[in-house]
Amino acid sequence: MERVLYPGTFDPITNGHEDLVRRGAKLFTEVVVGVAADTGKSAVFPLEQRVALVKGVLEDLPNVRVLPFHGLLVNFVHAQQARIILRGLRAISDYEHEFQLASINRRMDAQIETLFLMTSDHNTFLSSSLVREISRLGGDVSPFVHPQVARALSRHYQEAADRPVQLL
Repeated sequence: MERVLYPGTFDPITNGHEDLVRRGAKLFTEVVVGVAADTGKSAVFPLEQRVALVKGVLEDLPNVRVLPFHGLLVNFVHAQQARIILRGLRAISDYEHEFQLASINRRMDAQIETLFLMTSDHNTFLSSSLVREISRLGGDVSPFVHPQVARALSRHYQEAADRPVQLL
């Protein structure tokens, strides 16, 4: 067995992400969860908080490390001395995007492989963006995220609601 790298923005980490890490931890000697600094969109949580939340959710797994990373994933894979990227597939709609990423990563380094795991049935609908939207609108996200994450989301949106509106 060897080290596998599971990258993502984890804004926030969901039960689907957690499930994949836990399953990966049974298959590999070590799982490195790479929390991407560059999200391509404005993140709800800053990088440091996303890393802290992921660490909190996965703290009981001795063979899992959580690290932030900047820049290209292939460079982070090299820095971690890994050669396998773990990715989850929820539905066929994920496949095209994930296939494209795996192909370009392999083109940049032919030694890097991507391993796809299907999400558990009860998580196929789950995404960070849906969790953020439910929480933003005052809904209960506790069925979809770790309690620590649910509290952080609730605090974030409550603080946003308490801020005065700035008029131009």
